[in-house]
Amino acid sequence: MAAATLVVSLFMSGLTFWAVNTIQQDARINDTRFGRDLALLLASNVAPLIAEDNLTEVANFSNRFYSSTSSVSYMLYADEDGSIFFGIPFSQPEVHNALSIQRRIELPEDYAKNAELPMVRQHITPDGEVTDVFVPLTHENHYLGVLAIGINPNPTVVASSNLTRDVTIAVFISIWVMVILGAVFNALVITKPIQELLRGVKNIAAGNFKQRIDLPLGGELGELIFSFNEMAERLESYEEQNIEELTSEKAKLETLVSTIADGAVLLDTNLKIILVNPTARRIFGWESSNITGETVLDHLPRSVSMELTRPLHRIAREIPQDSERDSKEGEEFRITLDKPTPRSVRILLTRVLDQYRENIKGIAMTVQDITREVELNEAKSQFISNVSHELRTPLFNIKSFIETLHEYDEDLTQQQRQEFLETTIRETDRLTRLVNDVLDLSKLEACRIHHLEPVDIAQPIEQTLRTYQLNARDKGIELIQEIEANVPSVLGNYDLLLQVLANLVGNSMKFTESGGKVVIRAYLLEASIAHNEQDNHKESRKVRLEISDTGIGIEQEDQEAIFDRFFRVENQVHTLEGTGLGLSIVRNIIEKHHSKVNLVSEVGVGTTFWFDLETCEEKLRSHLSSGEIDVGIDNESSTISLI
Repeated sequence: MAAATLVVSLFMSGLTFWAVNTIQQDARINDTRFGRDLALLLASNVAPLIAEDNLTEVANFSNRFYSSTSSVSYMLYADEDGSIFFGIPFSQPEVHNALSIQRRIELPEDYAKNAELPMVRQHITPDGEVTDVFVPLTHENHYLGVLAIGINPNPTVVASSNLTRDVTIAVFISIWVMVILGAVFNALVITKPIQELLRGVKNIAAGNFKQRIDLPLGGELGELIFSFNEMAERLESYEEQNIEELTSEKAKLETLVSTIADGAVLLDTNLKIILVNPTARRIFGWESSNITGETVLDHLPRSVSMELTRPLHRIAREIPQDSERDSKEGEEFRITLDKPTPRSVRILLTRVLDQYRENIKGIAMTVQDITREVELNEAKSQFISNVSHELRTPLFNIKSFIETLHEYDEDLTQQQRQEFLETTIRETDRLTRLVNDVLDLSKLEACRIHHLEPVDIAQPIEQTLRTYQLNARDKGIELIQEIEANVPSVLGNYDLLLQVLANLVGNSMKFTESGGKVVIRAYLLEASIAHNEQDNHKESRKVRLEISDTGIGIEQEDQEAIFDRFFRVENQVHTLEGTGLGLSIVRNIIEKHHSKVNLVSEVGVGTTFWFDLETCEEKLRSHLSSGEIDVGIDNESSTISLI
């Protein structure tokens, strides 16, 4: 605005001064013409009088002429040499002496030769510019001298020009005074508030919602500042609410992530760790390290880092197309870790996109510990292999003997037929045992509820001995029972305990050579002092069962895994029949009785399996005193149901 005002004011001032100069030039030309014409008229009238030397008449005529013309400033008469002999409003004195001042008109040397043409010039006087007109005086082609007349400028034109000039200068100065005042007003009233508003808007854009503008202004700027402050207050309120909501959601998310069973690691697009839950810390051994903000590839195990480096960089840089987003949400990797503990993990990498699914905000890494799954798959494969082998052999034998009986029945003797049928029956029993073991293990692992009741432990022991008595006699093995007198009843399931004794005794018979012994013991343990959660002391009474043999024993390295499903000891007895399920069934049954099966074995000496069962009275007393269970007693069957 100031620059535009300057340009306009300069243009208008220049135009005005040009107009004033033009007017003055026209006035000067008019004055020159007027003076020349007037001087020529006067010269033509006075030349004859000067030729006759009638100066008195010249003076009279000149006075009349001077008085009648207001624009004439002066009139001077000079002779051929330029000496002034008469002038109005002054005149040459009549008496000449040594003190007299001789006035002259300085004319060009060749002026007399060009005497026919008047000469015009201007000079400045205190009263203004005066136009001088010099007209030669000639009579009958004889040069007599010079007539000089001074013409005053037109007063109207001069006044108009001066007024125009003064007004122009005043307008120019006024404009610039207004521009300066306007700039000062703009700086104080407009520019400063706008700068404050601009600074406030930048602070708001930067997230500083506490910004306020305090300027005592009214009008539209005041309303604008008031609206800005009101907007800032609302944004600050919204920010507080959003922060509370975000904090709450973040706390929920962190709680959820920290409680899930799988490991979770959240990365930004630069592969720096934003969030990691305790499971992931435990899997990768990060418990004692603060790795938040660090690059994940620098802290992963070497095998994992080598496997995930390229996929992580590719996922962080490439945005999937629309067709890929629905079909491929992430990439899956299975990796074996050596440190901190050997284990197998499944790692799933998933992109975290914005709400428009156009930009990548980060990468979610889900880590699943599949060690148990791999072990179970391996065990299952081993089980399938074992069961297939166990099924193939008896099925092949059964099929072979039946086909032989079918094709060569007439050629076989009665004794041969009898042997073939007995073999077929044994192989069928073998298949039956295999199927029963699988079914029993499935039932035990199906979390079925088994009702526990008072059991006289001597009864399942005696039934087991009767079952294996003939088999033991055939193999030359001595079966012995050592049951302490007055052993109290235990709380258990009769059928399950009978199956435990049968499996353990059967294993002992299988791995004990002729002449060996298998002993079943049952005795009451001495009362032991136990501490409950309230630090109250109470006595615990239990019955211990032991199954000992003088068999081949079990290697130390196999004793830890012998109770696992499908496990078989691969030693010198690997050709013996079995599926590796018997001891797993025993362990599950004993755990159903809230106890644990243990073993002591030495190769070449023998093996002893033992476990403890709570007495019926002790179990009932402890639960009634603690109020943990409700007990329903059936008087007819003496069954105790744990509810």
